[in-house]
Amino acid sequence: MLTHRERGRRGDEHRPAPWVRTRLRSARAAAALTAVLAFVTVLTVTALPRATDRGANSALATFTQDRGVKATSLHLTARPRPDTPAADLDSVRDRLVGQITRDLPLTRDGEHHGTRALTDRAMLNDGYDRPGGMAPQLHLLYLQGLAGHATLTDGAWPGPAAPGEPLPIAVSRRAAGTIGLRVGDTVDSGPAARARIVGLYRADDPHDRYWQELPCPERACLKTLDGGGVRWETAGFAAGDSRPALLAWGGGGEDFWRLPVDPHALRADRLAALRSGVGSYLAGPGAVLAAEVTGRPDLTLSTLLPEVLAEATARHRATAPLAAIGPAGVAGVAAVVLCLAAALAADRRAAELRLLRARGGSRAGILLRLLGESAVTVLPAAGAATVLALVLLPTPRWTAAVLAAVAGTLLAVLALPVRAAALLSRPRGTGGPPDGVWGSGRRRAVGELLVLAVTGAAVAEVRRRGAAPPASGPDPLLVTAPLLVALSGGLLLARIQPPVVGRLAALARRGRGPIAFLGLARSARDSGGRHRPAVLPALALLLAVTTAGFGATLLDTVDGARLRAARTAVGGDAAVLVPQDAPLPEAFVTAADALPGVRASTGVRIERQTYLLGAGRLAVQVTLVVVEPRAYAEIARTVGAGAFDPAVLAGAAPSDSAPSDSAPSTVARPDVPVPALVSPGLAGQLTPGPQRLRTPGGELLATVVGTTDSTPALPEAVREFVVVPVAAAAARLPELARPDNWFAVGDIDGDRLRPLFAARGLADASGLAGLLREEAREVSEEPGGIPDGYLVRTARETAAALAADPLQHSTVRLFRSAAVAGVAFALLAVLLTVLRASPDRAAVLARLRTMGLRPREGLALIVAETVPQTLAAVAGGAVVAAGAVALLGPAFDLSLLVGAPVGDRLAPHVLPVLLPTAGVALLVCAAVVLEAAVSGRRQIATELRAGDRR
Repeated sequence: MLTHRERGRRGDEHRPAPWVRTRLRSARAAAALTAVLAFVTVLTVTALPRATDRGANSALATFTQDRGVKATSLHLTARPRPDTPAADLDSVRDRLVGQITRDLPLTRDGEHHGTRALTDRAMLNDGYDRPGGMAPQLHLLYLQGLAGHATLTDGAWPGPAAPGEPLPIAVSRRAAGTIGLRVGDTVDSGPAARARIVGLYRADDPHDRYWQELPCPERACLKTLDGGGVRWETAGFAAGDSRPALLAWGGGGEDFWRLPVDPHALRADRLAALRSGVGSYLAGPGAVLAAEVTGRPDLTLSTLLPEVLAEATARHRATAPLAAIGPAGVAGVAAVVLCLAAALAADRRAAELRLLRARGGSRAGILLRLLGESAVTVLPAAGAATVLALVLLPTPRWTAAVLAAVAGTLLAVLALPVRAAALLSRPRGTGGPPDGVWGSGRRRAVGELLVLAVTGAAVAEVRRRGAAPPASGPDPLLVTAPLLVALSGGLLLARIQPPVVGRLAALARRGRGPIAFLGLARSARDSGGRHRPAVLPALALLLAVTTAGFGATLLDTVDGARLRAARTAVGGDAAVLVPQDAPLPEAFVTAADALPGVRASTGVRIERQTYLLGAGRLAVQVTLVVVEPRAYAEIARTVGAGAFDPAVLAGAAPSDSAPSDSAPSTVARPDVPVPALVSPGLAGQLTPGPQRLRTPGGELLATVVGTTDSTPALPEAVREFVVVPVAAAAARLPELARPDNWFAVGDIDGDRLRPLFAARGLADASGLAGLLREEAREVSEEPGGIPDGYLVRTARETAAALAADPLQHSTVRLFRSAAVAGVAFALLAVLLTVLRASPDRAAVLARLRTMGLRPREGLALIVAETVPQTLAAVAGGAVVAAGAVALLGPAFDLSLLVGAPVGDRLAPHVLPVLLPTAGVALLVCAAVVLEAAVSGRRQIATELRAGDRR
């Protein structure tokens, strides 16, 4: 007899091996490929939301920081308390920061606080520089932390003011050199307002945000007064212990605190909360709490942050559809690939599953074991992919990424069991299921009709209401509508393709060789040999091509609209604008006309102080534009703003050709009215006969010869305008021949135009004019040393400035990355389909080889079988992309994407759709041919040696 131990050992020997372990060991390559596919898919769908958040947050930080410290700070003021020390201001600052940081992120960069004098005073000392006879002006204030941002160069930092003595102050060394200040000077600003300069300093960084908004703290500024005249202005700084004397000097004052918001701590997904928090401190609970914690009941807060955040919200809303369409397309293609992989795996194991069922295995037991296989294979890979995406792309928000990872993981785990459940529920007489089919024919038809109905409803709703309101975030319907259109296109293509390819096979049957016929005939059938549509492979390609084509069309439309908007804003491809009292030198106009790339150019005189007399009862102020007709007509035609026939302004009848230069002009005499084009609004106010135009230089008679709704020289005309030819106008008023603007069209390089203008367009100036010119250079943001008020602009640079939006760059970069990922997944779907059909194809080729088929003909047969399906799917994707643009284009607002108000609408274009379509087609066809060339010969040889074992 067997002992108890021996009986246990014998039981262990006959115990069945674990199902999951046995299956994974017997199909290690398939398990590894499944794990890799799950890893790549989950990594992609997890990384895309993280990349979207990172791009949006980075763009928001750049946007707010570029607005400057004034626009992104909280400005608080209160009545000063002379009896409290300067340290009280620091204490108030600390309490404010402690309270506000609960709702808004703050930064020390650009922060400052102190006390400013209520009134600035003139420095009446003799010997100080007085341009135009005006005494220089002094602003006095106490600024905490001054010594940490400036270096003392002469004298000493101010100390406390002694009773009855002048107030000790420090001024910048640059201002002292400009105005004539010296250490030891007692600045006389009146009987009760004296200050002594005890030190000179130099700003460590004049561009530091600390100095911004202060009145000329690091140099002397030349200010132009409203009533005419100019004067120097600068700031002086007193010590904190001298605040009572400072307030007495200025006749009062105010304490101030500037608390900048940290741009890098802002989050795009919390813009609504940020706006609410700022609003609370403007007029709400936050303002009350701030007054309570500081003990300053009169504390007042002002900020431009609501406007900045509102603009950021609008920009985020405008780019949200494009930012979401790409990732949504990738997610759709990835889901199709997972379903396709599960379908191919289940079809490959169909005989095994039916055998288990026939031997008494329950359907639930089989599905649970398949679920265990998928879980053991997928979960470790998906977990690693999720952790890797979270680590590599850090961002505060993780919910969307984790939900995407969970969704991708569940799909990867459940795809094979669900497919197997559908397979086992099919009656045995129906045979194996076709590739990619998940239900019976009737249920499938109902499902397809349902998809078409949902797509139609979604498109109709999007076209009816447009994009969702800004507060709702990215519009899910606007994002999913292109994918629904692609899904419907895939279903229709799957229905249309088999009979069409079958018809082509019938036509090829009449040909001389059998290759085309055999390839097309096999292409028209599924793996079961029936004319049944294969949805999933075609759907993967359709989604990828539709997403890429739709986004490419959107980007191309935005680029074109941006260039047109830039041309309209500039008034051509290049323009030079100068103040009216400083006309352009003739030498510059001549040299600019000769620049390379200039196709048409002209100097233009714009008289804004012009009045039309006799129009109704009162004179009407208009803008007079004096132009050379032919060149200006070409500019207007190119820009698309108020095109006209130059012969009209030349005094001749309209014609297709302009009059020759040698033809005498009938309007060049002073006693003849000049021809004029007027704006439509002005035309309705005119009386019959010649019109009288009064300019600062005299009167001009004009005869209206036509109307134009716009003109390049006035891209945003705020009043009615009149356009007249320069030759006729200058005969009456010679000063009208001196242009103060220059416009041109053509391929013009701003890097050549700007130095030319700096060399020849700026006349030498000395005295007060020279001072004004240098001050304009100091504050100008124009490159090349061009003074403020003088503009040299090109459409190319303006379009680049409009496009230099970090949010747009981030969105476009994300979309292109998503398009590449979508194409990669679609290519993987095609390869999976080709590899699944490879054994059957090899068997057919082996039989044909025994009948005399040559290897080259075998490769041609493979291409004839696989390429038609691919090309049909890619071409269908191009058609669907164009259709999606036509259907959904009106719902997209292009103005915020362009960066300027535009009336363009999203419409289908051939090239943006054709380029990604051709690229996808070439990639897929190359992959198919490469797979056939590499594996086809080896598999055929195997079949010839071993025979058909199926």
